[in-house]
Amino acid sequence: MNTGAFTISIDFELYWGVRDTRSLDAYHEHLDGVRQAIPRMLSLFEQHGIHATWAAVGFLFCHDRNEALSAAPPERPGYDNHKLCPYRYLEQSTDIDERYHFAPAMIDLIAATPHQEMATHTYSHYYCREAGQTAATFSADIAAAIRIAATRGLTPRSLVFPRNQWHPDYLAILAEHGITAYRGNEHGWLYAATDNVGQNAVRRMGRLLDSYINLSGYHTYTLESCAGTPPFNFPASRFLRPHEPRLAWLDGLRLRRIKRAMRHAARHHEIFHLWWHPHNFGVDTDQNMHFLEQVIEEFERLRRDDGMRSLGMAELADALAAR
Repeated sequence: MNTGAFTISIDFELYWGVRDTRSLDAYHEHLDGVRQAIPRMLSLFEQHGIHATWAAVGFLFCHDRNEALSAAPPERPGYDNHKLCPYRYLEQSTDIDERYHFAPAMIDLIAATPHQEMATHTYSHYYCREAGQTAATFSADIAAAIRIAATRGLTPRSLVFPRNQWHPDYLAILAEHGITAYRGNEHGWLYAATDNVGQNAVRRMGRLLDSYINLSGYHTYTLESCAGTPPFNFPASRFLRPHEPRLAWLDGLRLRRIKRAMRHAARHHEIFHLWWHPHNFGVDTDQNMHFLEQVIEEFERLRRDDGMRSLGMAELADALAAR
């Protein structure tokens, strides 16, 4: 690839992404705001010709609890930590607010917007590094994700592992299900794939600091470095950390950190891969959108001056496969 690439992947989860760590009462404002934030993101992307990959939890394709259970695979993960199991939650919670768990209309809106790729975030927000789950139950989960996407005329080709718990032993399973690309983690100890226990306070603090100060490098890379047997790994470069009022005075550093990595990628013909969740924009939406607009403006400059391109994950896989 003789130009740099700006890649965006978005983990679309609603409550499934935080269900085991936060109560719905405590987090509902973030989730309420998702349905305003996503159309604003899509409008911004369409205005600037941004190609983005949306990795959606399979449950979101469903209309209600009964449909989600009906579409679930018979083989389910037997997590040692029962709190992690979404099926227990679905079966035991008879009064589930559909706004926070299901979003077929949002899926349709994303899929109908030009240059937006609908990828998968597994069917059940599956945790590949938690004790008790197996390769067989992971395969069944991915099969369910493919089936539920097909009901809306979609065929996912890219995957984002929930909680970034990517697992090398499971990559062949992705290939069996037609997945050609996945998002790996940034290099280094701070970003290593671990179970929940491994995500300790030291790692979290290090990642927070790294959002403002260059502690670990730019995490950009050439397309050629991703070559190998599909699915291809297109690692993350930077998490778009949401607006935090107490740290707003540092937003200039946060933006500079992203812009410098983007410029490095553009000028060295490398990939810069930015990611976030829609619920990160669910509160302080105006501030988060303004920050994203500044990132997109930087991309526009790099597209004009350095030929940088906006490419989704499946498009990167196609470019690599064509070499």
